[in-house]
Amino acid sequence: MDTISAETVNLCIKDDRKAINQMYAFCFQLLMPLCFRYNKNEEDARAALNTGFLKLLKGLPKLDEKANFKAWARRLMVNSLIDEYRKNKKYNEKIIKSDKESELDYYSVGTSNEAESNLGVDNIMQLIQELPEITACVFNLFVLEGYSHKEIGEKLSMSDGTSKWHLSTARKQLREKLEKLEELNQRMVI
Repeated sequence: MDTISAETVNLCIKDDRKAINQMYAFCFQLLMPLCFRYNKNEEDARAALNTGFLKLLKGLPKLDEKANFKAWARRLMVNSLIDEYRKNKKYNEKIIKSDKESELDYYSVGTSNEAESNLGVDNIMQLIQELPEITACVFNLFVLEGYSHKEIGEKLSMSDGTSKWHLSTARKQLREKLEKLEELNQRMVI
């Protein structure tokens, strides 16, 4: 299914369970990868999806019939993820950094000796998830979602400079992780 019909939207507004199930299945495929970008495990990603889906259902009556449903749903989900971040901010302040060799070996599985060019999307997403939570969030919002530093600062209650610092830190840490993966792959070839 490429999109949701206006009829399905109207049935969801009327609280039709079959239509809601159909919309959830569609939104699951569309939005779950987005939720994974902002959460470190499947359980948290599913919880975020469910929270966002409830907001989506509540927002359906306001949805313009001419609006692009996919774009609207993605934007709503990103905003929901940001809201969850703000709500849980006190827990996000503790940063745990792990760079163990065994983890690097695990995440390098499936790469060849051309390391960076052959790194799969799943491996790259895993590297992003290893970043501190706020740093990963800023990276995702800037690089993947296209927000400006000003917008990120407003949404996450931080200055533009702090947003830029988190982006710089994310890029530096990802570069280091990729270099380590390259080094491990070179050792495996020899």
